Amino acid sequence: MNHWTQLSIEYANQKSYLDDLFRIYPTIPEGIRDIDQNIWSRVERAYNSQNNQQLITELLQLELFPIKDSYVAYLKHDKTALQRNPQTVNRICG
Repeated sequence: MNHWTQLSIEYANQKSYLDDLFRIYPTIPEGIRDIDQNIWSRVERAYNSQNNQQLITELLQLELFPIKDSYVAYLKHDKTALQRNPQTVNRICG
């Protein structure tokens, strides 16, 4: 392994790595996103009733889906895919 790569890996494994990195490359927060309370209350109802299909449907209404999953864009584009792919819906909700 390259000497400098090895040193970088060792340094990244130190507990202060992110703090030190932030001092050099500060991030600018984009701000806190507001969540529509009507959508959020429907999300909570679907979650509490363990209705995964409804839960995904409501979460897709948010500006940004709360988890990263490659299939979310497809589900957002084709709403009928929710009914055709129950295992994927359950996996994402899991």
